[in-house]
Amino acid sequence: MTIPVVSIAYHSGYGHTAVLAEAVRAGAVEAGAEVHLIKVDEITDEQWALLDGSDAIVFGSPTYMGTASGAFHVFAEASSKRWFGQDWKDKLAAGFTNSGSKSGDKLHTLQFFQILAGQHGMHWVNLGLHPGWNNSEGSEHDLNRLGVFAGAAAQTNVDEGPDAVHKADIQTAEHLGRRVTETARVFLLGHAA
Repeated sequence: MTIPVVSIAYHSGYGHTAVLAEAVRAGAVEAGAEVHLIKVDEITDEQWALLDGSDAIVFGSPTYMGTASGAFHVFAEASSKRWFGQDWKDKLAAGFTNSGSKSGDKLHTLQFFQILAGQHGMHWVNLGLHPGWNNSEGSEHDLNRLGVFAGAAAQTNVDEGPDAVHKADIQTAEHLGRRVTETARVFLLGHAA
């Protein structure tokens, strides 16, 4: 059985995004991946090498002021060394984010991740879920309760800690981890053939 290597490159300012990173990790492990959690604001040379050797990189950041955090932007800029050599070309990419508002311009953060992936020649894996909580039968406990297609999005009240990350948002992030792993397996098998 082919074991995809998935790395989760993320920044978490107050712990909420770390909860989502852990959920992505859990979903990927459940689907059979080897997974590496990498805090981009503490990244080492060895962790850059892990990213280089990964089949998929999942980007994660809180949404601050309508985009990814400053720490994530520093990481993205530093990745330009990989861009010059096309080191991440044809890897898979995906993303997740959290903000205090229901919208909070999270889509812009996910689009920033998509553009970063596109610049590296990576293939974007979307969430692959219909929106939840958008009809009279739905509830806030539905997967993809915020109705985002590009990646996993979460909303946590600004006056609550990481333990308040919504269970449905955690489950949606787990789904993303499984989806990335399953897609990576298909890519690896196709490449081997």
